[in-house]
Amino acid sequence: MSEPFPAPRDLLRKYGLHAKRSWGQNFLVAERVYRAIVDAAVDSAEAWIVEFGAGLGTLTMRLAERIPEGKLLAVERDRDMVSVLRAELGQLENVEIVEANALTYDLSMVARWRGEPIAVCGNLPYHIASQILVRIVAARHHLTHAVLMLQREVANRLLAEPGTKEYGSLGVLVATYSDVSSILNVDARAFVPRPRVDSTVVRLQMLPGGESRVPIAEHAHYNHVVRTAFRQRRKSLRNALRACFDVADVERALEQVQIEGMRRGETLSIAEFARLAAALPRRNQDA
Repeated sequence: MSEPFPAPRDLLRKYGLHAKRSWGQNFLVAERVYRAIVDAAVDSAEAWIVEFGAGLGTLTMRLAERIPEGKLLAVERDRDMVSVLRAELGQLENVEIVEANALTYDLSMVARWRGEPIAVCGNLPYHIASQILVRIVAARHHLTHAVLMLQREVANRLLAEPGTKEYGSLGVLVATYSDVSSILNVDARAFVPRPRVDSTVVRLQMLPGGESRVPIAEHAHYNHVVRTAFRQRRKSLRNALRACFDVADVERALEQVQIEGMRRGETLSIAEFARLAAALPRRNQDA
């Protein structure tokens, strides 16, 4: 573009719009954060990237400039924002504006269209970030990496180590299938309107071939065991598992894998969860 892309405040004023708090809309205004996100997300000029929550297009434009031979699919469900995107960016050949919900958007479809794995990027609405993360993990075979702006509390959960209070089922799930790294901490002042929390940009580098970090025979069953172990954090692992598995099966599995039942789920490593899941019989709720 011959002129700099308009700032969020200018775009909102131009189209007579305002941020919808119920939708979790906070628009990034810090140039150094834009630069960090784009640098982490773009690995080649031919990259294909799906941007979740494209909003006013300020990040969209910066991503598109870096992939002139690739494609950017800007996914946005707010029709007001979609109108802005089409007006401001609809002329760009490497940008496709998609009115859709990130919670139901089919990432595998885009990868099949391209013929190889794609990347994901976005400033995720805080109230649905965990759900989108689960969907990204589910689509891991079709992805190379994801660069996401998250509420710092959520980012800390993804980066947590066993035995810490932030370590939980979401972090275990994501770390089972990807390498998680922190790119940049972002102060609330980097947005308009200013959110009540700070944020962190993280990168999820999917493991080769979408495989897991340790051998897992039944992935749904593994995920169920992990969620069960964290469902009541104050309970011992033995008692937490008994909520969903027969007492005899729990005792047999703990003995087989030599994990002390009085430990809590938050102390188990990914490898220990995998061994425990392999020793526990699969239940219908794993389907």
